[in-house]
Amino acid sequence: MDVRTGRLVLVLALTLLSGCIAHTEPAELFALTPDVPKNRVMQTRMFETPNERELLSASAAVLQDLGFQVEESQREVGFLRAAKERSAREYGQYVRKMLLLILSMGKLLEPIDLHQKIAASLVARPLNPKATRQEVRIMFYRVVWKGDGQADQQYIPPGEQYMEMIRDPEIYQQFFAKLSKAVFLEAHRI
Repeated sequence: MDVRTGRLVLVLALTLLSGCIAHTEPAELFALTPDVPKNRVMQTRMFETPNERELLSASAAVLQDLGFQVEESQREVGFLRAAKERSAREYGQYVRKMLLLILSMGKLLEPIDLHQKIAASLVARPLNPKATRQEVRIMFYRVVWKGDGQADQQYIPPGEQYMEMIRDPEIYQQFFAKLSKAVFLEAHRI
């Protein structure tokens, strides 16, 4: 097994074993769909820098600027994982819930999104033998816990959650724009 394949296997194993992923993986998360190449392009950028450690440090700093906390970093294999927790409540869900409640005469209750954990897994790897060019791929995903929307919601039973990849190009563009600036500043010691 070459170094590149070994890194990929290790990163996939670390991602699957990470604590921010729900207990059961949805099949569609790893399914090969026609959108996979488009998503990969959105999630990947190349950087002209010989220092993979500085690139990982800059990536961690950018994620922290975006409100994430770095939970795991494996510099030897160019991997880091970060997460942040936020409310998942949206106004539209409450409106839809009220309409369903009115239309069903009080008999139908639809759970709403309550809380979410947004996670990012990042892999940096050299692209050439001299390691002067690095590839960075980041994947954002979230786990969302559902509930009935009551103010006293304390316990959300297992199964009342779902996991999804975040496919909003703006999030990836924002991350890579900040990372490009950080790499430039790092390279020029500014």
